[in-house]
Amino acid sequence: MKLYYDFHIHSGLSPCGSEDMSPNNIVNMSIIKGLDVIAITDHNGIANARVMVEVGKNSGLIVIPGIEIQTIEDVHIVALFKRIEQLEQFYDEIKEQRLLIKNKPERFGEQMIFNHEDEVIGYEDNYLITPFNITIDKMIEFAKLYEGIVFPAHINRNSFSIIKSLGFIDESLDIKNIEWYGKRPEDADSYDNRMFKKYRELVNSDAHELINISERENYLEVSEKTVEAIFDTLAKEI
Repeated sequence: MKLYYDFHIHSGLSPCGSEDMSPNNIVNMSIIKGLDVIAITDHNGIANARVMVEVGKNSGLIVIPGIEIQTIEDVHIVALFKRIEQLEQFYDEIKEQRLLIKNKPERFGEQMIFNHEDEVIGYEDNYLITPFNITIDKMIEFAKLYEGIVFPAHINRNSFSIIKSLGFIDESLDIKNIEWYGKRPEDADSYDNRMFKKYRELVNSDAHELINISERENYLEVSEKTVEAIFDTLAKEI
């Protein structure tokens, strides 16, 4: 069966996220757009992940807990987990390795923490777009300890992309998927195919505003509508 997805969405916790990116707004917009499964992937933080998963359960939308991580190489990678407890354990493992700088809301934006009713119940004090002192390969290793699925984010963007930052994708990395931002580029086939031929190509929105959440366009073929089936598909060789 086909499941329509968007595996890269930010809440208002991310400093560049709109204040409208609250749990119920994200879930309801995803349903309006016809999606079956989404992932919440805030920059370097997880304070809204648990509430997002719970709001999704109440609506029938699958919400996968995740995070967008900035590695020491200034590369953004997305890590997804089957269960919120695994994400929380993973974050506990790495959180002390992040460079801490106090946020300046007037410059970078508020970093909002929500409850189930979309009320702001707190703010993240430290600016979330700073790197961890962990390399890409080590970050992937940590994620795998908790059954995580990891992929390089927005490889077709000019900032924080593995290709822009490093110039290539190391074939020794334990990944099965790569992410295009917004849509698959028309000239994707003219890229160096040695970089891409072994990977499943995902297309995600990297949405920071409700309007940018993906339409019902991109899908995975899965055996059933469950998190386990989604992860089984993402873990397969293409």
